[in-house]
Amino acid sequence: MRKFSEWLGKMRPSINNYDYYVDFEKVYGNVDAIRVELNIMNSLIGSNNIEENFKALLKRYPEILKCVPILLAVRTSEIYAQDGDGTFNYDFSHMNYSVDQYISFMKKTGLLNLISHHIVNNLVDYALGVETGLDSNGRKNRGGHQMEDLVESFIKNTGVEYYKEMYLADIERKWDVNLSAISAEGTTTKRWDFVVKTASMIYVIETNFYTGGGSKLNETARSYKMIAEEARDVVGVEFVWVTDGGGWHSARRNLEETFNTMDHLYNITDMENGVFLSLFRKEH
Repeated sequence: MRKFSEWLGKMRPSINNYDYYVDFEKVYGNVDAIRVELNIMNSLIGSNNIEENFKALLKRYPEILKCVPILLAVRTSEIYAQDGDGTFNYDFSHMNYSVDQYISFMKKTGLLNLISHHIVNNLVDYALGVETGLDSNGRKNRGGHQMEDLVESFIKNTGVEYYKEMYLADIERKWDVNLSAISAEGTTTKRWDFVVKTASMIYVIETNFYTGGGSKLNETARSYKMIAEEARDVVGVEFVWVTDGGGWHSARRNLEETFNTMDHLYNITDMENGVFLSLFRKEH
């Protein structure tokens, strides 16, 4: 008999892997795409006549414009700016203003000062730093899939037949089962993170990981408790919920109610201890 307090105590504060922090391949690729232009711009570093030198460089190598946005940590090729002199939407893929207007942009944004005063010594290195900083914004997307990826790896290790992101209606069609008890008589559409098919059972699986607390955790616990109760009325189908994260400590009351109700509520430690092997392969 599992004890909830012991099970909750094994929740992990994080599941970040080594790839979570920075996607360096993406960073290097983005910088390599403008490396030539950045090196041309490097000739302006320490210039005593930066405006004239930039004008001459731009006339000779107009392609250097495409590396300007990243120097301002901007991904797009168009940058909007306004002040007392007017409103402008600068295009850095094709010049849509005069050279002097682009010089004004470089001056007002501080880029000419950055380059001419040796604040940076190499724009390639500078761009690498900017790209690394921008890539950190992608952590939310990378983190959002980490729990799913982890659960999938444990499912794969069992060797069972499984499907990702499968809609309830697709399950009904594929295996000729009636899931109306779960779908509110067909009025709701549900997509499961994973579906495992064994010789005599269909396991519908939801996964999530919560680092922090909040009302969403209570709603999730109540919702999955209801699904588990509804699934009991469906022959040949069982609901599995795999969750983890330190956020559950702030929502332990609702989670404990669900824990005491559900037959298949697991965390990462349970997967590491082989719960999927015993669950999915017990019929073999």
